[in-house]
Amino acid sequence: MADYLHQFIFGIYPYIAIMIMVGVTIARYDRDQYTWKADSSQLLRSKGMRVGSNLFHIGIIFLFFGHLVGLLTPESVYHVVMTAGAKQILAMVSGGFFGVLCFIGLSMLLYRRLFDPRIRATSRFSDIALLFILYIQLILGLVTIPYSAQHLDGSSMIALANWAQHIVTFQPGAADFIVNEAWVFKAHLFLGLTIFLIFPFTRLVHMLSAPVKYLFRTGYQIVRGRGRAQ
Repeated sequence: MADYLHQFIFGIYPYIAIMIMVGVTIARYDRDQYTWKADSSQLLRSKGMRVGSNLFHIGIIFLFFGHLVGLLTPESVYHVVMTAGAKQILAMVSGGFFGVLCFIGLSMLLYRRLFDPRIRATSRFSDIALLFILYIQLILGLVTIPYSAQHLDGSSMIALANWAQHIVTFQPGAADFIVNEAWVFKAHLFLGLTIFLIFPFTRLVHMLSAPVKYLFRTGYQIVRGRGRAQ
């Protein structure tokens, strides 16, 4: 039974989560664009918002792309410049640093959401639940660091990368690579897949509409002051 559950969670569940994420995201954008927004609470009270939000977003963006590159880069590519052990140490140090930044920012945002009366009154259950899910996922990620320190040869990182690369390339046997890994790695993966699953039902969809084009605009916005008319 345990083996079947492992095979389902890490061999089948990833495809269920990704299919729902992609399909529902497209449907939501097509049918209900009015809900496609971040629902920022800054207008209600800006105190603590800027620092917490900046720390959270800086941390989460680095962690996301760090996981993406770290898991999906083949060994033959990064072995040109570093060993698996060196890559794991780099991931532990950088992931720990940005993980702490993200933890501080998310703690500030969660405290603000729970204990500011105005913000709490306008918060939906999904808003608070999402912050708690991200909070737990972040804590699990930080807890993986001491476990990774027990295998500085990079064996755990290689196993996790093999699992991810087999999933995205639709190769069988992906779950077998992590069958002997520590519980915290498996919990971190499972909750990460669950975040993919719930992604299109939450405010997280706003990340797909980041205004990247403004970085490359050719013109500038003209701002006129309220000076005395001439």
